[in-house]
Parts: sequence; C-alpha cells; structure tokens
Amino acid sequence: MSDIVYVDSHFVPREQAKISVFDRGFLFADAVYEVTAVIDSQLIDFSGHFQRLQRSCKELGLSIPITKDQLIHIHHQLIEKNNLHEGLIYLQITRGADSSRFFDFPPSSVSSTIVAFVQHSTVVNHPNAKEGISVISVEDIRWQRCDIKTVALLAACLAKHQAHQQGADDAILIKEGYITEGSSSNFFIVNHDNEIITRPLSQDILPGITRQAIIQLAQEEGLKIIERRFTLDEAKKAKEAFISSATTLIWPVISIDNQDINQGVVGQLSQRLREIYLDKALKK
Repeated sequence: MSDIVYVDSHFVPREQAKISVFDRGFLFADAVYEVTAVIDSQLIDFSGHFQRLQRSCKELGLSIPITKDQLIHIHHQLIEKNNLHEGLIYLQITRGADSSRFFDFPPSSVSSTIVAFVQHSTVVNHPNAKEGISVISVEDIRWQRCDIKTVALLAACLAKHQAHQQGADDAILIKEGYITEGSSSNFFIVNHDNEIITRPLSQDILPGITRQAIIQLAQEEGLKIIERRFTLDEAKKAKEAFISSATTLIWPVISIDNQDINQGVVGQLSQRLREIYLDKALKK
C-alpha cells in the first residue's frame, strides 16, 4: 500500500502529493526543512528540531503557519497512517506559490506550503554504526549561511556523489584549511587524550540537534568536549572520528581520504556515545 503524505492540511497517497510549479521552494530553494528520526514509533528530539525550524524561518523572514502542537499531531498521524516503526519524517515549509516567477517575496496573502512524509529506514541497527564509514575530503562550496537549514542542498549532493564515485561512503567539507562538517552531518574527532573535539557553532555549520545532544551527554558522562576548529591533518591523526545527524545518530569514521583512523577499527568512545544516546533518547 502506498505511503501517506501530508500536503497543506491534507493526507493523501504519495502518488497524489503535488505542489505548484510556481512554488518558491521549487523555483528558488526558498524553503526550510527538518528531519526527525523515529524509533519504536517515537519521535526523537522533536522539540530541538522545532526550535531549529523556528530559527531557520526567522532568519529567512518565513512565517510558520502552524503551532508546535499541531505539527506534533501531524507527525503522529504520519507515523500511524504509515505504520512507521523506524525511520524518519521529513518536513518542508516553503514561502508558497505566487502567480509567476518573481524574485521579490510574494504578498502576505500567499500561504506557505507545508509538506511532510515518512521514510522507512534502519536507524538503530544500521550496519554503518557497527562497521564505520569511509569519507573523502572536498572543498566546502556552500553558501555563507550554513547555519540555516534550507533545501538548497546541491553542494551536498555533489559532495556525496564525488565520494561515491571514489568508492567512499560520504564526504567531509574543508573551508580555509579547516573541516567544517560532513556533507549532511556534523563531524567530531577524538584525540589521543580522549578529548572530543568538534567545530564551534557559527554561520559555517548547521547547529545539529544530535550534535548538541551528544555534547550534553558527553559532559554528563564526565568526558571532555572541546569546541574549536581543527584541520584535515589533525583529523587523519585522530584516535577516533565520527559523524552525527538525526538519521545516522552516530556513525564512526574509520577512513579519511583512504587513510585509516584507529587502524580502520571502530573506536570504543564512538560506540559508547551511540549507546548512551540511544538509551537516553528512548527513555524520554
């Protein structure tokens, strides 16, 4: 049976889910999105995702024509209607569809477009969490407001495609000699003093919800977290490395540019943090 999709107050089969060709999300990438993981039919870190959604919309002057409670209800209905046990829910809000293709923002009478759908996927027992992933480094060519979660993801697509062409699983991005983040994730390293290092928040990286949860959990466990810039060379010499996102949670990185990290073996601290995260997330 076809999945059910939410489009502007209606739940419809995915084959019937349509928006206007004049929608500004389609024409200008004038839209924001969020992805919330679902485990055991539970939403993971939804409040954090909603807060970031509010921030993204505020930065773009884009109104959210829906309350947090209404959005939670939509998410729960999508879980129920699609019998979603594990996977994700994708949410997108655009500035709406004007009568034609004009660069100026449309009048306030034009309603925002809201779309949400599910993806059934493995989150908890994904093989990459146990085996680790390989990444390549590529230049960060994204726009200068990476802290806003917009749908303008072509640079990320190009990075992932380049990684796959070279036989790697993903890419990490380099700007002015320093790692910013992964193509669709935040990036961490662990040095040989067992200090966890990640780039500080700025306009250069997305304020990851899972990133913040990891930092908080690590501090609660008495682990040292350092937020600073670090180079590609430092990452290649690290004791461990890992990425974080809503859909990966934590995936260890065991190779960068064909150079092994921790002799190509998944690190113990990465595994420990993932276990703690899952334990805390499912108890909320």
